[in-house]
Amino acid sequence: MTRPDNSSKRQAAAGPKAAKPGKAAKATKATKATKAAKATKATKPARSGASSAPAGQAPRVGRPAGVRDGETERRILEAARRVFIRHGTAGARMQEIAAEAEVNPALLHYYFDSKDGLALAVFREAAGKLFPGVMRALASDAPIEARVETVVHRYIDMLRENPFLPGYVISELSFNPDRITALAAQLMSPDAPFAPRAALEHLGRELARRAAIGDFRPIGPDQFLVHLVSLCVFPFAARPMLRTVLALDDAEWNRFLDVRRRELPRFILNALRA
Repeated sequence: MTRPDNSSKRQAAAGPKAAKPGKAAKATKATKATKAAKATKATKPARSGASSAPAGQAPRVGRPAGVRDGETERRILEAARRVFIRHGTAGARMQEIAAEAEVNPALLHYYFDSKDGLALAVFREAAGKLFPGVMRALASDAPIEARVETVVHRYIDMLRENPFLPGYVISELSFNPDRITALAAQLMSPDAPFAPRAALEHLGRELARRAAIGDFRPIGPDQFLVHLVSLCVFPFAARPMLRTVLALDDAEWNRFLDVRRRELPRFILNALRA
């Protein structure tokens, strides 16, 4: 008699064939690693200077969250001023300004869209310091002699700190005249805190009074102002040429400015006297 085959019954009782222990461990380990990688990616801090953006939009790298930091903006302006002194506005590079200010270049573009915008901001700041003081001096009740000395000293001291400004203005007048003329109109607006038109009218009355008593030659306030400002500004506008022609190194250039600061008021007043 043939012996019955009980192998199928034993397989049914034992249930489905179990997976080998080695493969199961590997599968579990791979699953855990994948989950851990996803969790790390989700919780990884954003790169410094980057901000979150909605799905489908690229993040704006370098833009700070919230309001602008006044200290950062001040640092950028000071760095730009130093780089402009070294290279002029045309030769300056945004990368060098960012390095000088110790900020991310993307942050530089966040505060100031371009080098032109940054140069204009530096010019506005310097002009905002210079013009009000000059106009207040011209509109004061001090003698003309004292007013001339004050204006000369203010101009030379400011341009000594910012020697690139005359070159910047000349360049802008050549390539972006509307921007500079608009800024000049703003500075000379009747709403300006130093009332420029009133200052010139006041100066004109004093010049006319001194001419009437024989102290000065007759001159209008507009011509007087142009003479005064141009004699202050020219050495800085022509600085590279003057330093070459006169063979002036840094120390000699500073001595030249010291002498001019002292002698220019006397020169202007001698030209005025009858």
